[in-house]
Formats: sequence, structure tokens, C-alpha cells
Amino acid sequence: QVQLVESGGGLVQAGGSLRLSCAASGISASRNPVGWYRQAPGKQRELVATISSLSGTNYTDAVKGRFTISRVKAENRVYLQMNSLKPEDTGVYYCNLGVVGLVPGKYWGQGTRVTVSS
Repeated sequence: QVQLVESGGGLVQAGGSLRLSCAASGISASRNPVGWYRQAPGKQRELVATISSLSGTNYTDAVKGRFTISRVKAENRVYLQMNSLKPEDTGVYYCNLGVVGLVPGKYWGQGTRVTVSS
């Protein structure tokens, strides 16, 4: 059974940092592309960052230079380091496995909430 579990969200002041974690079980997070999506209140879910099976990375313009996606193969985890957080980064962050381009794969985690106060 495939399971993705996100953690690391919370409340942080603007300018602060958080590190989100996506733990995979039942499937390899290193042999598959993984994406982090976020959904702000009242908005559609958007793709924030991806890491390919070859560890190539891509970011939406809004987070370039502030967020870093990475994976630790031995842990079967993918991380999203978020620095210089802004109130507009607020939302629920979801891990997705199998993303291709902007199209998500079929495996989603339950999400972790990030709130950035001004």
C-alpha cells in the first residue's frame, strides 16, 4: 500500500523558515518524480517545486531562491526547505508522487498546513 505522509508545517513569522518532509512507504520516492503543491485558502492547488528521478529540480517563480526541494534516498523522504517565508506562502502543502510537468501523479499525502504571519 502506497502512503505519503507530510510533516513539518506550522505557524511562523514572515522571514522565518520551515522544513517540510514527505515520507513515502510502499513506493520509492527516489525512483519517481516528486512534487510539492500548495493550496492557499480560496485558491486552486498549485505546483511549487518538483524533483525528478535524476534529482533535477524545478520551482515556480514565486519561490525561486527561497525554497529548496531535496530527497534523502536512504530515508525514502523528500524535503522542502522554505526560507524567507512570506504571508502569501500560507496554505496547505501536499506531497505528490509521479508528477509529470504540471500534471500530478496519482499519489497524494494528506497535507501539512503552513501559516505565515505578517
